[in-house]
Amino acid sequence: MVEVANPAADPAPAWVQCERCVTLIYGKRFSRALRVCPDCGSHARLTALERLDQLLDPDSAQPLDHIDCVIDPLGFTDTRPYPERLLDAQTATGLREAVLCVQGTIEGHPVVAAAMDFRFLGGSLGCGVGALITEAARTSLRLRIPLLLVTASGGARMQEGVLSLMQMAKTSQALAELDEAGILVVSLVTDPTYGGVAASFATLADVIIAEPGARLGFAGPRVIEQTIGASLPAGFQTAEFLLRHGLVDGVVPRAALRTTLGQLLSLGPPGTATDPAPVSQDPEADPSGGPSGEPFGPRILRSAEELPKTDAWTAVQLARHPERPTTLDYAAHLLDGFRELHGDRIAEDCSAVVGGPGRLNGRPVMLIGHQKGGNDLVERQRRNFGMPSPGGYRKAARLMRMAAKLGLPVVTLIDTPGANPGPEAERGGQAVAIAENLRLMARLPVPIVAVVTGEGGSGGALALAVADRVLICANGIYSVISPEGCAAILWKDSQAAPTAAAALRVDAGELLRLGIVDGVVPEPPGGAHTDHLQAAALLGNAVTAALNELEPWEPQRLLSERRSRFHRFGLDGDPSAEGGSL
Repeated sequence: MVEVANPAADPAPAWVQCERCVTLIYGKRFSRALRVCPDCGSHARLTALERLDQLLDPDSAQPLDHIDCVIDPLGFTDTRPYPERLLDAQTATGLREAVLCVQGTIEGHPVVAAAMDFRFLGGSLGCGVGALITEAARTSLRLRIPLLLVTASGGARMQEGVLSLMQMAKTSQALAELDEAGILVVSLVTDPTYGGVAASFATLADVIIAEPGARLGFAGPRVIEQTIGASLPAGFQTAEFLLRHGLVDGVVPRAALRTTLGQLLSLGPPGTATDPAPVSQDPEADPSGGPSGEPFGPRILRSAEELPKTDAWTAVQLARHPERPTTLDYAAHLLDGFRELHGDRIAEDCSAVVGGPGRLNGRPVMLIGHQKGGNDLVERQRRNFGMPSPGGYRKAARLMRMAAKLGLPVVTLIDTPGANPGPEAERGGQAVAIAENLRLMARLPVPIVAVVTGEGGSGGALALAVADRVLICANGIYSVISPEGCAAILWKDSQAAPTAAAALRVDAGELLRLGIVDGVVPEPPGGAHTDHLQAAALLGNAVTAALNELEPWEPQRLLSERRSRFHRFGLDGDPSAEGGSL
């Protein structure tokens, strides 16, 4: 934004001009809009003080102690001595360095916040910034409260030479300590964030959100264009570009930042906000059955005889019904404060897998699931009909690792014909991505409840189903191959799919008899597609009951019993052996 001179004595400009659309905006209106252009939505830069004032609760900010560092380690002079440039920046900004660190609250949730100021030598990363970011991380560690990093930087501070480079390792090491301690780190990327900051603490957070239009990258666009001798595409390195390529979790307008951050911070430090809500001992109110002693309670069917009679092919058709609730439908009905997170932090954001944290009956959980797209054909095509790419499984793995760090139970909802079988998926390492998930889930030290809500297709489903409790909805199916594929291979006739479905024992009752699933979630009469709200309530009751049982278990017991559960499949004495070979 370009300030237009104000003839009055008021220090605030009467009018400002948007640099993007050149619209003149009344100054007070511009301030009320948090310096966002009401016409084109361009987000003007904020100072560190303005940023903290916007994000933190009123009067909650308490500055952290300043850390003194070497002033001019190289005795550097270009056209002017470095100490002169440093003094000018301090005088112009009123700051001692390019970052301002405070302890405060956001929507009542405690946080340590470090906000960078681009006015101070381009927000460059030098010894002073490295020391302050490290001190903010150590304060977060000492108080065991989340860390918020607000980044704005042109890169490393050249005037401090290789010592500025070392700040990348120093700050990354500080964030690694927070990982080891299980403390949430959130990064808010603002425009611009480049170089050493982008390649260290800005992108090492558990959750990375960006303002609209914010640019982030290791090399700036001019450097890239000079190197490759070609022009870059429009929007390159912007927040929207980064979201499409799986590098940030979300693009959040400035007006929504406080609410978004409040939701994330509500996950809280281990041992406080992650504790479950008290469980009622009223058998009617407690989904686990209260004092009855039943491991799952009446909301989970544990005997095939309790299920309505249905044939396998009918189950296949109901499991594939396009109007069955999706993972996002269940999230909307069941989770308070659900925040979808995006991307594998490598190359893509596969839309066939969705996930993020939220609260189920007051208990923080990490929800991850396949997303087919519902009854909208265009949306189903965009979601690849729920068939994930390697990036989808890598996104799921990233969210599971985040859940393990924060001590959150993992809930997975499975509804996929299988993994994406295309050539791009194979080039991207589909088999490796699935295998990595199987290994990761085998050793994840938090409770895992998996529910097959529709189709459980082969390894693409199993990649989200290595769990302590595996449930299936009454009209769900789970199979090594689709009935059509089995019929085409073994019967040499795809029309024999109903016969293959029966032989494969894909329906809930047979899966329960085989011991593949631990229980069945009831559905509304006619199927989950007939009443999404009731279907969600039944699913929520079942998942809550399973979590109530698992939550008291220590990590070692979780891992031991989870491994035993899968180890026994196929051995003598396993229920799956009773009917002979499939």
